[in-house]
Amino acid sequence: MMKAVRFHGKGDIRLDDVEVPMCGKGQVKVKPAYVGICGTDLHEFLGGANLMPTTPHPITKEKIPLTLGHEFSGVVEEVGDDVTEVKIGQRVSVQPIIYDGTCGACRAGLINCCDNNGFIGLSGWGGGLSEHVVVPRAAIYEIPDSVSMKVGALTEPLSVAWHSIDISPLKKGDKVLVLGGGPIGLAVIQCLKARGAETIIASEVSPRRKEFARHFGAHHVLDPTQDDIVARVREICGGVGADVGFDAAGVQVGLDQALKAIRAQGTLVNIAVWEKPVQLQMNDIVFRERKYIGTTTFVAGDFRHVLDAIASGSLQPEPMITSLIKMDEVEEKGFKALIEEKDKHVKILVEVNP
Repeated sequence: MMKAVRFHGKGDIRLDDVEVPMCGKGQVKVKPAYVGICGTDLHEFLGGANLMPTTPHPITKEKIPLTLGHEFSGVVEEVGDDVTEVKIGQRVSVQPIIYDGTCGACRAGLINCCDNNGFIGLSGWGGGLSEHVVVPRAAIYEIPDSVSMKVGALTEPLSVAWHSIDISPLKKGDKVLVLGGGPIGLAVIQCLKARGAETIIASEVSPRRKEFARHFGAHHVLDPTQDDIVARVREICGGVGADVGFDAAGVQVGLDQALKAIRAQGTLVNIAVWEKPVQLQMNDIVFRERKYIGTTTFVAGDFRHVLDAIASGSLQPEPMITSLIKMDEVEEKGFKALIEEKDKHVKILVEVNP
């Protein structure tokens, strides 16, 4: 038996004893080291189950209670007989997308848009918040020697940001607006800086997160409760508005402001997961020929790009880690801290097997 933090329902997470998973063909058994607590985890805790299946998932065939943890690093402890390129003892980051490989999106290489998609740590197949987890070989990305295991656990949220920039029309010299200074917004700022963005404007309310935004590379940090976001963005951008915007906040008033702050034929990229239906002011799009596009998670290769960027020093995300806790502290010092003291934290990591 082993310990695992599992979601049983709204407001109900428990440190359970569960069976140790067996490693089979095409699989890798990992001993998780550090696990990040994600905003998605918090949404499930506060109002779930939402994404976590209450009926058997089409791929994993599992339903709640399920082990949590989809942002994690660890050490390889066993490989399937047919896995030759992954070695026992390797330090790895786990790419958690579950996909069927057969739907139209998967055949086009868009595993993040799979018709039956899910996540390790949300949809079954275990999760990082356990003493052992078995994952597909394709989920394994080796962590470079110069990158710590703690930082390796940040690969997942940074890959979300990396992918959002990839599908945007961003080009050298563009002026960029980022809504939200939470973990994903800060990850976007870092990735924009690493990829050469010359003018980054952040919009955030929290004083601590405004400081983080400046630290990670925002050239201008605005407060939507004090600043006229539309007017200030246009002023900073020479009167025409930002070329590209990224919404990592998911707030109606922010969306309304962002659409007006983007230049004619500019693009707003939505990263946020919305909790309720949103109103879209279509005339703000139509009469300025603006584009509004969605992005979700990442595709194969994004983890490698992020890990290489960290190893090269162009991404330096370690200051995102604001607290380290133990598995038996996940609810009180993890979930509740992020809910009740969110202004104090960016990313809380759980030490499973440090």
